[in-house]
Amino acid sequence: MNKTSRISDAEWQVMNVLWEKAPITAMEVVEILRSSTGWKPTTVYTLISRLVSKKAIAIDKSSSPFVCRPMLTREEYRREERRSFLEKVYDGSLNLLLMNILAEDELSETEIDELKRILEKGGNKEG
Repeated sequence: MNKTSRISDAEWQVMNVLWEKAPITAMEVVEILRSSTGWKPTTVYTLISRLVSKKAIAIDKSSSPFVCRPMLTREEYRREERRSFLEKVYDGSLNLLLMNILAEDELSETEIDELKRILEKGGNKEG
C-alpha cells in the first residue's frame, strides 16, 4: 500500500472481513457486509475497487469467482496507521502522545502495571 493511500473507515470494514475470512470471494464480502451494515452490493464493490486501486487488496482473476486477499496483515496496517497518526498529530513524538494520554486519561492499576511490563520488556509487545 502506498503510504499516501489512506484507508477510509468504510474500507476498514471491508479489510476486517478480508483479514478474518481471506481468501474470500467478492460476492461473499458483499453478503457479509450487507447483513452487518445494510450496504448495497454496489457500495461494497466500489469499496473493493478502491482498495484494489490503493493496492490494499489483490484479486485473483484466475479463479472463478474472483478471490480477494489483503496485501498486508492487519498488524502491518495498524503499524502504518499508527505511524501516520503519530506524525500528523504529535509531530512524530511518541513521548508527547504518551504524556497526553497519561495526563488526560485515568488509567486503572491493571493498565499501569501492563504499561510497566511493556516498558520493562523494551516495548517490543505488539498489540
